[in-house]
Amino acid sequence: MTAPLTPPPPPHEHSAQGSWQPPAAGPAAPGSQHAEYAGHGWYGQDGPGMKTELREAAVIAVAVALGGALLGVLWWWLAPHVPLVGDVVEKSWVVYLKDTEGEQAIGVDGTFTLLGLGFGAVSALVVFLLRRRGGVPLVVGLALGGLLGSLLAWRVGVWLGPAEDVIAHARAVGRGVTFDAPLKLGAKGALLAWPLAALVLHLGLMALFGPRDPEPEFAAGPYQESPAANGR
Repeated sequence: MTAPLTPPPPPHEHSAQGSWQPPAAGPAAPGSQHAEYAGHGWYGQDGPGMKTELREAAVIAVAVALGGALLGVLWWWLAPHVPLVGDVVEKSWVVYLKDTEGEQAIGVDGTFTLLGLGFGAVSALVVFLLRRRGGVPLVVGLALGGLLGSLLAWRVGVWLGPAEDVIAHARAVGRGVTFDAPLKLGAKGALLAWPLAALVLHLGLMALFGPRDPEPEFAAGPYQESPAANGR
């Protein structure tokens, strides 16, 4: 004589709290979210391609650097003049500052710095309006163009300014006659004003007004309630 067998549990038995059934795996439909994110990516929008970005960054760097010629002209025009005086001491020409307490030399560096900040802001705004997206190549091209533009402006201003040979200049104008000192950039850190201003402002514009990445939307699986839960 054998013991009675325990009947098997009824199929699809659920707890009173309900259960979640994951969706069946299968190929995504053409119009599904997988197809949508295939074009945009979960971490950002598709760019134009690395080669195109490098080409655009090179064009931006060259265009921004050429603006340094205008900065050099403005620096030469707006910078204060440093007065010098030549004299003969023991049959040798010496040159000294006419106003030893003057701050014209500091004003020369300050003028270059302020112009560099202004050019950096303008270049960052123009690049942002023309290319409303970020990217490492574009930012590097903008900063590199600003640095090259500052170097070009420095050399253009020195070239347009008074002669660098102050002894020859003093001999030409005569003893005790005031003349302008060569245009000189004492604080070389002013060369970084343009690239730093362009970099900071462009990153700020991208953070405030740049394109946003699409938010990923996850498809929720079917949630099934058990008969016991529906009967509560």
